[in-house]
Amino acid sequence: MRPAAVAPRPARLRHEVTAVRVLWQREMIRLFRSRARLLMTLLTPLLFLLVLGVGMGRMIDGDSPGSYLAFVFPGALLMAVQVPALGIGASIVWDREVGFLREMLVAPVRRGTLLLGKCAGGATAAAAQGGILLAFAGVAGIPYHPALFLILLLELLLIAWTLAAIGALVAVGITRMETFQTVLGLITMPLFFLSGALFTTSGLPGWLQALTLVNPLSYAVDALRRTTGHFMTAEPLSPGLSWAGWQPPVVLELLAMCLLGTATLLLAARMFARSA
Repeated sequence: MRPAAVAPRPARLRHEVTAVRVLWQREMIRLFRSRARLLMTLLTPLLFLLVLGVGMGRMIDGDSPGSYLAFVFPGALLMAVQVPALGIGASIVWDREVGFLREMLVAPVRRGTLLLGKCAGGATAAAAQGGILLAFAGVAGIPYHPALFLILLLELLLIAWTLAAIGALVAVGITRMETFQTVLGLITMPLFFLSGALFTTSGLPGWLQALTLVNPLSYAVDALRRTTGHFMTAEPLSPGLSWAGWQPPVVLELLAMCLLGTATLLLAARMFARSA
């Protein structure tokens, strides 16, 4: 009796890798083809930096608002990656509505692999948009240092990965685009305003400081700000986050973000396998 034919493991692995690569390429093609959407996405963080940053800087720093501009620049970077990274969930909901998701589900790959490809592409596209904003670093008095830009791009990629995983988790349980947009708005604004992007977290009331400490984006902004401050010759941009006087290292903050994104994606993949 001949044994039943079983697909070789290398072949299955090759299918999984190909699916991730194709979905990653799809998100990158969407990024570069939709130039109008790219410009509109960058418009908000540019206004945040050039209008709010300069205006608030005049109030705080007087006629030389460079210090506050340098302070809010990491927040502008976060804003540049937050919307497109979380928006990967909108892509999943839209693919479900138009039937493209159903076509992807017939592929001989795990459903979690489809989410992995979408999140990888969304995170890369979001980090690329944040990288474009680095061209305006000089406006905030931040040096154009290649090592600084490389580190910031890697940090933006990890942050975008976490946000894309959160967007995917929300999209798995939502079938209507209108509902997803409402939930996305409820998630985006509180996370951003409680991240310390606009103000330092030291000296806040106890309840507000507690909210900032449990907000994952607070550590994203802190990592970006401390990395930027390391390459500047001026005074530190802010004292940074601390737990009872203990300040977590930047590497630990980024590792926590990466683990959060991976755990969120695993949860989304498990839910997707049951519901899709």
